[in-house]
Amino acid sequence: MTYLKAFVAGFLSTLVFHQGLLYVLWLAGGSPRVPYEMTPVPPLGVPAVLSLAFWGGLWGIVIWPLLRTSTEKSYWARALILGAVQPTLVALFVVMPLKGRGVAGGWDPNLITGALILNGAWGLGVALLMRLLGRA
Repeated sequence: MTYLKAFVAGFLSTLVFHQGLLYVLWLAGGSPRVPYEMTPVPPLGVPAVLSLAFWGGLWGIVIWPLLRTSTEKSYWARALILGAVQPTLVALFVVMPLKGRGVAGGWDPNLITGALILNGAWGLGVALLMRLLGRA
């Protein structure tokens, strides 16, 4: 049941925190990426944002065992760091090359910084939602 909650937290954190922050950045002209992208993506043709949220749910399962053992003082810092670093490294060094975008998206500092910030917000969202779901 805990891993189901971690999946839900990761899924919802993608929609609320990751995409919410991307929306704010996009409105301010700080990101060319469109938030809540509805373009269908292969192989199932689901909207890109739902595909991203699904992967966010899987990442929630990955980081929860590393986060749940945190002390109160380190819980939020660990959520920020785990959220920022782990998914970003996989995106830069696995996903982008598989999609033909080159390692680290060509080492674009704006892309790397943006990914760290958005994924860090996602990690904090997972931590918050796990706290809220734990009380439910």
